Amino acid sequence: MTFLLGIDIGTSSAKAVLFDVESSQIVAVAGQEYPIHHPAPDRAEQDPDDWWRATVAIVRQVTAGAAVERIAGISFSGQMHGTVMVGADHKPVAPAIIWADQRTGSTVSELVDLMGAEAYAATAGTLPAAGFMAVTLLWLKQHDPALLGRIHKVMLPKDYVRLRMTGEIATDPSDAAATALFNVTTREWAANIINKAGLPVNVLPDVRASVAVAGYLRAEAAAELGLKAGVAVMTGCADQPAQAVGNGLIKPGRGSVTTGSGGQVSIPFMRQPGEALRTDPRVHVLNHAVPDTWYVLGAILSAGLSLRWLRDLVGLKGAADAYPILSAEAAGVPAGADGLIFLPYLSGERTPHMDAQARGCFIGLSAHHTRGHLARAVMEGVTFALREALEISRELGATADTLIASGGAMESDLWRGIQADVFGLPLQRTLLKEQASVGAALIAGVGSGVYSDFEAACERTVRYRDVTEPNVANHARYDVLYAHFRELYPRLKGDFHRLAEGL
Repeated sequence: MTFLLGIDIGTSSAKAVLFDVESSQIVAVAGQEYPIHHPAPDRAEQDPDDWWRATVAIVRQVTAGAAVERIAGISFSGQMHGTVMVGADHKPVAPAIIWADQRTGSTVSELVDLMGAEAYAATAGTLPAAGFMAVTLLWLKQHDPALLGRIHKVMLPKDYVRLRMTGEIATDPSDAAATALFNVTTREWAANIINKAGLPVNVLPDVRASVAVAGYLRAEAAAELGLKAGVAVMTGCADQPAQAVGNGLIKPGRGSVTTGSGGQVSIPFMRQPGEALRTDPRVHVLNHAVPDTWYVLGAILSAGLSLRWLRDLVGLKGAADAYPILSAEAAGVPAGADGLIFLPYLSGERTPHMDAQARGCFIGLSAHHTRGHLARAVMEGVTFALREALEISRELGATADTLIASGGAMESDLWRGIQADVFGLPLQRTLLKEQASVGAALIAGVGSGVYSDFEAACERTVRYRDVTEPNVANHARYDVLYAHFRELYPRLKGDFHRLAEGL
């Protein structure tokens, strides 16, 4: 029996899976939450050592009673974009500034203006947003140069946990790409961006392949974790490509749609030798964990959050069966919600508008509309927003004939059917859960030689279940409504901005 250990350092919690190679099953899974600190309204920080303490606890839980000497490798998935700062002693010199931090909001446009949006995206594959490492470092340069001067190295959250295990500092191309300081074509730090911003290149970590052995488990860390010293520890990757690996999305043909608190459409793609990498400022074109592969990532901010907002608004907060109630009522409403359209911009929007002042609204509200109409319109509006991300991905050459559905919202048969109908594509789910942690475990397997490559790992491991096929009549109806949905934001943008600014 051979085990792999996959660890996901998420925003609100860490999760670990102990994965059995022979059966391709999760032996044990454990998670532990940790806080996000808000020392000011626009701040979002975490203590990197909270990640380590959570990792120690969950690794001990999943390996309790297991033959730990049979663990062939360890690897990671992690929350993207944030900045961990350590001194020469490898200890944090300040709390980590994570992706949700908004102090750098005014710094974003300043950084983009140094090169222009098109040129910036052509290099980095993405424009920076508040909370990305690129703007965080520029903000520190302008507002806290003393702290910037104390930094020996910066890294991403998962990299700090690996540092505690191995004593080695590094990151991987997928997480480096999420900083908006990386050249996604050459897979090197983007000297043109770094130099124009006047940032210190020496604080950036070495970049190693996701499956590379970044180091070996030190005796001190092994004792804390309850593991055997000397286990190979792979570099790992960001959470989106880790989830893709766990879903078997390692080459063109399939994509994923994730409907959690936010929503993401992610499609892997490759390019022909000599072909220029196509980018678009409205989406992120980032490096996959798989060599010579990229993925297009479109992200919306309020997917499941939109339905949660409605749940609370209509008096179902705290009800254990709130979501089944809303789904059942929405199922009694025809496609199109009897002329009601919802714009899901409750927290502003990223793809495709990149507009923090966008606002949510119902269009077409009438006295005959019920709670079920509202619920169905929310599900449809969120899905229309995700379709915009899907279509931009297609414009860049990323193709998918099937989408792998994940996220808590996909437990609703109705919402899953709405997505298939709006996209006009079949949706599938994988049998294994905890895809990000499983993806990390498979990366450990490739890096340790348990699997010959990603394709072999996914071939042995990933299995799919229930296919949701699109309804042809509903798809035709949704095509018309989608065209109307797309017209609404440009029409209302000025109103959104005036209202956001207090008129």
